[in-house]
Amino acid sequence: MKKCSKSSHTTLTELNITPLLDLAFVLLVIFILTTSPITNDMPLELPKAAVRVKEPASKVNYVTVDAAGKFFLNRKEVTLEALRDEVIQMRTDDPDLNITIRGDAKSPYKKVRDALDMLQQCNVAKVKLATDVFVAK
Repeated sequence: MKKCSKSSHTTLTELNITPLLDLAFVLLVIFILTTSPITNDMPLELPKAAVRVKEPASKVNYVTVDAAGKFFLNRKEVTLEALRDEVIQMRTDDPDLNITIRGDAKSPYKKVRDALDMLQQCNVAKVKLATDVFVAK
């Protein structure tokens, strides 16, 4: 009886991509070497860009509410009704009115809310609230 071992003929189930990568790198090098760079061999006079004057930055107006609940418009003390009249006048003069509300930390929140409501009624679109930076220790 012939003693023979089983031959280990198995099928190759994995694809060897090393030759494919070699071919891809060779083609890449060939394309890089044969492609000529873009040159400007035609004399052209390009048009000049128009110089445009920048628009001046809009002036920021401040509505301040102090600790006692008094209103100030640009450091001038006013009542809420006078503030409304002045904001309406400012709004007709400058449709792009920019107002920042600065409320003291100890001021009653109702006063700050009243100022916000009044600015909304006057159709002031750019309203900001000023705060301090809080650093946790």
